[in-house]
Amino acid sequence: MSFTDLPILGMLRNKMQWHQARQALLAENVANADMPNFRPRDLAEIGSSSGPSGMTAPSAAIVGGDGLARTNANHIGLASADGPNAAPKRYKGFEIRPGGNGVNLEEEMMKAGENQSDYQMVASLYQKSLDALKIAVGKR
Repeated sequence: MSFTDLPILGMLRNKMQWHQARQALLAENVANADMPNFRPRDLAEIGSSSGPSGMTAPSAAIVGGDGLARTNANHIGLASADGPNAAPKRYKGFEIRPGGNGVNLEEEMMKAGENQSDYQMVASLYQKSLDALKIAVGKR
């Protein structure tokens, strides 16, 4: 078994690959900011659907158009996308332009910046873990 096959390093590699894929989607959103009827996409967070050893998470909360999570179907929320007071010209809290595009450049650029800093943190953790292993083995 090589050092790079350790579970912690595998998890860090998976996280870096996830950040790379997310950066590609965010760049696609920015590139299509003027495309008619384009809706921005994003990746779900790693581990949000399953926990350790593949166990599924407890019942997920439903997030309505108002951004509030409802853990019970009996909870009352604000106007939803299908309710009588719904605003059909809104997408995730921002207005859709007349061409039908729902991309908000400011939000996409904020996500891209956060994604980049998170990637750098994970890459740094990966490098520090490799350095610690080299010290433990005596190759440093």
